[in-house]
Amino acid sequence: MAGEPRVDFALDTFECIVLYPGAAGRALPAETIQRLQAEHAEHMAALQRRGIILVAGAVDGNDAREPDPPLGFGLARTGSVDDVRSVMEADPAVQAELYRVDVMTFLCPAGSLEFPLAKTES
Repeated sequence: MAGEPRVDFALDTFECIVLYPGAAGRALPAETIQRLQAEHAEHMAALQRRGIILVAGAVDGNDAREPDPPLGFGLARTGSVDDVRSVMEADPAVQAELYRVDVMTFLCPAGSLEFPLAKTES
């Protein structure tokens, strides 16, 4: 992105996390998939407890036109796409290629999103 868009209101900046099916996902045994999904859920919960991930959840891609629609979506607010990409690439399910991840900048009008369940580091 070339920079923030020119608007006459303030913007909040987040890191947008999109999870897709990975290259190895279809070839993995069912037991491995279940284990990796549990490890992924634990990884995401740990990132949320640390205040890195503000919100994350699954995406129902049944109506998507893409052959491999997104499986999950999340938002973080660290100020660094690279830092969020790094912690997401450490996810056991991403490392095993059950999932692949993309992280990009998300901009929205300031104050338009709230995360009442988000934890902050103390």
